[in-house]
Amino acid sequence: MQKDSNSITQEKPEWPSLKSLKVKIFSDGADMDSILEAQASGIVSGFTTNPTLMAKAGVSGYMMFAREVLSRVRDLPFSFEVFSDEMKGMKEQAMVLHNLAENVYVKVPVTNTRSESTAGVIRELVAEGVKLNVTAIMSLSQVKEVAAALSPEIPSIVSVFAGRIADTGRDPIPLMREAKEMLTNLPKAELLWASPREVLNIIQADQIGCDIITVTPELLAKAKNLGRNLDDFSLDTVKMFYSDACKSNFYIV
Repeated sequence: MQKDSNSITQEKPEWPSLKSLKVKIFSDGADMDSILEAQASGIVSGFTTNPTLMAKAGVSGYMMFAREVLSRVRDLPFSFEVFSDEMKGMKEQAMVLHNLAENVYVKVPVTNTRSESTAGVIRELVAEGVKLNVTAIMSLSQVKEVAAALSPEIPSIVSVFAGRIADTGRDPIPLMREAKEMLTNLPKAELLWASPREVLNIIQADQIGCDIITVTPELLAKAKNLGRNLDDFSLDTVKMFYSDACKSNFYIV
């Protein structure tokens, strides 16, 4: 049977390394040690974080953390998110974050908690030369509205939460392909595959032409299995089960 040339392949005779992929890996988190380790690895091309990840990592001071991490990560883009729910507050916070360093991208949600579009704020910030990472996008109508608010002259990131789309039972790949097409007239806008669930998502993002994928430190660690021989992986799994059973002192009678 002839394979569809447009299909996303799950098996390849030769697997690429992470460094050889066209899609850029952005580390997603707020643990300082993990950030510095990722930077030293040479695999990641940027970083993202958000208030939820910062709270999970035990960050107590937003601006103190931002200034510290930017003193150590100077050459790679770093996205920090506003957390005001009012348009005026979003713009004010965005300008503060923008002024921290040249490599800062300001994350602005596609709507506030009342489902009010932030397109107006996006336009105002772009006019000020702010590099934006528009986040929490999950529909093509949102991509279209965001694209209309961005400028072809200002670098930007459009973060579509493909992983959460998949959590609803929908295949995110056709949507991500169409989202990429919607950004054609924005040469400095990059499509980001957000919230990946497995290493396969990195390959999928690369194959459909996504510019960026965010990867947590935990998922980045799993990526060491990329292209691994499946028989060898099976044997290691059997050995793990056996070892754990021996350590547990379980018995069957």
